[in-house]
Amino acid sequence: MYTLRPATAAEFPAIRKLIWQVGINPTGLDWRRFVLAVDEEGRMLGCGQVKPHKGSIRELASIAVVPEARGLGLARAIIVHLMQTEKPPLYLTCQPTLLALYRRFGFHMLELAEYPAYFRRLDRLARFLLSFRGDHESFSLMRWDGEKNDQ
Repeated sequence: MYTLRPATAAEFPAIRKLIWQVGINPTGLDWRRFVLAVDEEGRMLGCGQVKPHKGSIRELASIAVVPEARGLGLARAIIVHLMQTEKPPLYLTCQPTLLALYRRFGFHMLELAEYPAYFRRLDRLARFLLSFRGDHESFSLMRWDGEKNDQ
């Protein structure tokens, strides 16, 4: 059993640790924007936030679940909660392997020409950094415009 609730300042180290542990973007973490899934004892099982960017751009981000709590629907619950508290459009960056997951929530993939300026800069930086590893695919950008799909 779990509940969703806002994070507290004291939980920020655990949030940051989980983000690093699962290997997702550790920039722009602000405990005040996070919602947590916690168990009956108050232990964090998962987290997520909506990050603001210039130009009224908002990004669904930092969706992470502790390994021992995966498969319980926590990520889905966090995503749905954040989508219910935000107005569209809402952006997200993800690995291409996660496109099908986010399509179920109503997100659709954008072409590079549709990227807001912030994400174009992020894409250029990611491609530059990945080129040192011989990898040329950085991330996929998706947007939710308020359509509802089966979740």
